Amino acid sequence: MTEQALKVLLNDLSLEEKVMQLVQLPGVAYESGAAVTGLLNDTAKARTLRLAGSTLGIWGAEKLNRLQKEYMENHPHHIPLLMMLDVIHGHKTVFPCPLGQGAAFDPELTERAAAVQAREAAADGIHVTFSPMADLCRDARWGRVMESTGEDKYLNGLMAAAMTRGYQGKNLKDAGSVAACVKHFAAYGAAEAGRDYQNTELSEHTLREQYLPAYRCAVEAGARLVMSSFNTWEGVPSSANPWLMQTVLREEMGFSGAVISDWNAVGELVPHGIAKDEKEAALLAMRAGIDIDMCSGCYEKHLGALVEEGKVSLDMLDAAVLRVLRLKNELGLFEEPFHGAAPDKAKAILGAAEHRSLARKAAAESLVLLKNEGETLPLKGGKIAFIGPYADEKHLHSAWAISTDREDGVTVWQAAKEAFGQEAELRLAPGCLMLADGTATSLEVFTCPDAEKENARLLAEAKEAAAWADTVVLCLGEHFHQTGESASKVDIGLPEPQRRLLNALKPDCKRLAMLIFCGRPLTLQAESEASHALMICWLPGTEGGHGIMDVLTGREALSGKLPMSFPRHVGQEPLHYDQYMTGRPRPKEGIGSFTSHYLDCPNEALYPFGYGLSYTDFRVSAIRLSGDQLAKTGELTAAVTLTNTGKRAGTAVLQLYIRDLVGSRVRPIKELKGVRRVPLQPGEEKEITFAITEPMLRFWTVNRRMESEPGDFQAWIGLDSSTENTAFFTMTE
Repeated sequence: MTEQALKVLLNDLSLEEKVMQLVQLPGVAYESGAAVTGLLNDTAKARTLRLAGSTLGIWGAEKLNRLQKEYMENHPHHIPLLMMLDVIHGHKTVFPCPLGQGAAFDPELTERAAAVQAREAAADGIHVTFSPMADLCRDARWGRVMESTGEDKYLNGLMAAAMTRGYQGKNLKDAGSVAACVKHFAAYGAAEAGRDYQNTELSEHTLREQYLPAYRCAVEAGARLVMSSFNTWEGVPSSANPWLMQTVLREEMGFSGAVISDWNAVGELVPHGIAKDEKEAALLAMRAGIDIDMCSGCYEKHLGALVEEGKVSLDMLDAAVLRVLRLKNELGLFEEPFHGAAPDKAKAILGAAEHRSLARKAAAESLVLLKNEGETLPLKGGKIAFIGPYADEKHLHSAWAISTDREDGVTVWQAAKEAFGQEAELRLAPGCLMLADGTATSLEVFTCPDAEKENARLLAEAKEAAAWADTVVLCLGEHFHQTGESASKVDIGLPEPQRRLLNALKPDCKRLAMLIFCGRPLTLQAESEASHALMICWLPGTEGGHGIMDVLTGREALSGKLPMSFPRHVGQEPLHYDQYMTGRPRPKEGIGSFTSHYLDCPNEALYPFGYGLSYTDFRVSAIRLSGDQLAKTGELTAAVTLTNTGKRAGTAVLQLYIRDLVGSRVRPIKELKGVRRVPLQPGEEKEITFAITEPMLRFWTVNRRMESEPGDFQAWIGLDSSTENTAFFTMTE
């Protein structure tokens, strides 16, 4: 449909039809078994999809095609319905959680993974995914760090853009594409005390320099929707903040697509205390620039009256409706309302072998090896005991993989039996319950009346297996409903039954390799000290077991790096490597009295951002700069020679960091500015070059502009953020 035809259609709509194009109703308005991803009020349960412009939380080609047909037949102008779903890291085939994908430092792989997710979701009737989440996350207490790709704005920007390209493909009209919705705008990752739905307290400087860049990358990659965040900024909730939604998002970033609220965020302007009732909430949201009201009912009940009273202009309403109609047109729904979805097609696509193969590769790439004493890994056969509640757990995906089938997951135990066959003796022992009786999760309270007795029985089995084994592979971690939305925690250590299991097994283990399944950084000081090998497996998805065993057996090389710093103690949170320099830095040696430090804990992370070991060793040469002067319109190159000095093939993840030594504002200690994944055979060496240009050096100066300042800079190239391989240069006027 042409733009002119869209405007003709718009002008022919009644006021009610226009308003309802901006209304999103939950899938339970159509079927009782739909996924509910927010608070569901009583009115939402009773409403129907008669004129609503979009729905969410339901999937299935046959079901949604039937719904689309009925909806369009009953709509006065036969406008198609938009179907949206949280496809966060997989539909049928689930990839590692986004934080795990961040650990791969591989945007090309993430783009391919997003394309698979789009292909499966579109075949099953979905038009829009609520992803990528571009929130910068520096506080591991916040459960939703699982949905992010970490603490670094540069890495987050690479990944958000890659996901957007993967979801949307070359043309949204293509049957295997879905529209991307970047979220949560803005700064939701800075929730105070890591508590979900909470206020954020950031200066405009920090917002612009640290939190906005990744959203901008997704917008520049073409994301067709943006979701407003639950939090406030400078005391104003995002869904009522015209400066954020119009000045920054539309005018400065050039975003032209549709803006959708998060679930009931418009209605929540009332408990926030910025609107006296739902009618005023609808008014504030419209004036801010919220095009689609997700599940609050405020637009449905009050927007028409606000237009009739002249409080919302018809031009404002029409502009919002036109953005929604354009989205439907970009997806080709006016010509093909089913967008290529068909039951037979879905059956062939969902969980296809090539999709699972890519998920297996992604799982292997996401793993981060933190410790490996005495070459405990790769496993060498013999007697191996797989112990722990995650040893034979199929649910290796997050709570946000709502449309997958848990039974499709491959456990570590299943994969181990396949990998070793008759080449090793294997035993399995759960060891303990996943959680203690009475532990809260995001959805419910875990209960087991006979927990003490059951844990005693499981421990006895585990101790026997550990004493028998040459190597114990201990599979521990967070419960999958203890990470994600509404899963904020002040204790980010392992669940108490699992800590007890570790303490009880330590004396019996000859070699202990520990696998940690999680959706956030955890406090692992004791676990690190107790183990010979320690690996972070995240929530690795459908093929998690296979991907893990590919690495544990040495079939696949290790290359994962931490996308968030792992603290020594929760009291260090929020923790990130790119902190600002203080006027009283702690000295490298000594107590450091009257400097910035803790009395009872080092300042540094237990394992820093960018850290991760390999099965081989790499040597990085001193940096060779092409010169010591960078002109504002020129380019400087920084080169190193990277050598694989070990006996195995491997992939190094080289990282370029830069610091502005003197600026009009205090600058971070260092900032990631470049990444290279470099595969090398044993003994092989390569020269790796990074380009340094003036745009890389820009920041929000005291002039309240994103610009660079001439002066002295320091560059580092190494294998993690703690590298000391450095060189200096000057940028001239």
